[in-house]
Amino acid sequence: MSISINSPSETFTLESLKQFTETDMNRVNEVIEQHLSSEVVLINQLSQHIIHSGGKRLRPMLVMLAAKACGYEGNKDALLAAIIEFIHTATLLHDDVVDESEMRRGEQTASTIWGNEAAVLVGDYLYSRAFQLMVLAESMQIMNLLADTTNTIAQGEVLQLLNINDPDTSEEKYHQVIYSKTACLFEAACKTGSIISNSSDNCSEALGEYGKHLGIAFQLVDDALDYEADSEKLGKNVGDDLAEGKPTLPLIHAMQQGTEEQRDLIRGAIENGGLEKIKEITLIIKQTGSLQYTHQQAIKHAEKAKKTISSLPDSQPKQALLFLADYAVERSY
Repeated sequence: MSISINSPSETFTLESLKQFTETDMNRVNEVIEQHLSSEVVLINQLSQHIIHSGGKRLRPMLVMLAAKACGYEGNKDALLAAIIEFIHTATLLHDDVVDESEMRRGEQTASTIWGNEAAVLVGDYLYSRAFQLMVLAESMQIMNLLADTTNTIAQGEVLQLLNINDPDTSEEKYHQVIYSKTACLFEAACKTGSIISNSSDNCSEALGEYGKHLGIAFQLVDDALDYEADSEKLGKNVGDDLAEGKPTLPLIHAMQQGTEEQRDLIRGAIENGGLEKIKEITLIIKQTGSLQYTHQQAIKHAEKAKKTISSLPDSQPKQALLFLADYAVERSY
């Protein structure tokens, strides 16, 4: 159901955004349900578990909004949004196995319930299903884009694996990881929406840049929330990144700004993983202004995201995209 926004310049709230996109997202859900089914019962059970476990569906929403912002009126947007969601879901299944995560979105992970083997194989199934659906889109440009994107995501996974337990990970390497693992799929979602609209290359690039900066901002906030959010709100255990030995920006900055004693404490925690020193390290992160620094970086990227689409014609979908940039940095989970 559409909301009664009288002019494109009026701002959105999270609730009004959900109402504004409800009809389109229902179309996406129908495509997901239609193409998710398999003759293998375990695939159905595991796929349904993660697809319906309360995610924000932000990436498929970006496809729909980007297409609408470019004036698209066809029906392939829902198909492409479902493809993006399948790719994202596959990465979550693989992530949880690699990270040995027990909780996601407030529920047990699929790997915890069904085991690592099943989670990895169903993740593979979702990847292959996504590529089957790409053929239906009948666009070599989109095939190339999403093939490159999935390859970048895989490289990001490997790069993150190399960074785990490495306290000497630089801020540059960290940004490589969050672009590859997170932001490139946001970028692809927005570009896909513009490509099916037959938009100009400039418009497509602008929306791609918007998606990239939005994705970076989103991940920066995620990494800050790992040290300041409530576990129940966050939907996973606070401190998971530290437990896994991941050198995210709050830790990298705290090591740069802290005393030698503080650096040694963080270094040991990254090298060994675990949560034995979580209270002390959380305090150091706060004392060194590292959460504030991470949030400031997120705000910079959100502002860049908004700036890149300033030349798009004013419309409700554009205003929704601008709202999402603000929401990415203001959310608490």
